[in-house]
Amino acid sequence: MKPKFKTHSAWEQAQLLMQPAFIRVVDNFRDQLEDSDWEGEYEEIQDPYPGYVLHLKCEEAEHDINLWDLCYQVCFVQYPSESVNGESCEVDIDTNLFEASGAVDWQKLENKTQMLIKQIFATLPEAK
Repeated sequence: MKPKFKTHSAWEQAQLLMQPAFIRVVDNFRDQLEDSDWEGEYEEIQDPYPGYVLHLKCEEAEHDINLWDLCYQVCFVQYPSESVNGESCEVDIDTNLFEASGAVDWQKLENKTQMLIKQIFATLPEAK
């Protein structure tokens, strides 16, 4: 679901976070896939908005992950938040991902990304 920003400042913070979050998500998936029985294939999508889906497959099991939605989980607090009638949801930036100077705190971003991706792999069925 496409996020809606409460303020222009929140939009600017999201602009600072989204590319680094995407880089960390892709890199951490690569690391996890190297150590698992799962195989991953990326697909560019256009609907409901441009982005990428990671198709995971292990034997007969399959699982798809929308990478932008995962980046939103990294960058925002409690994403997805509730939407009304399928409308965009208002989001709050996870300000813990910034240093006091306003720069992205890459270590905190890395830690949160690793945690979310490890949770995803922990919920996937094991190979037989």
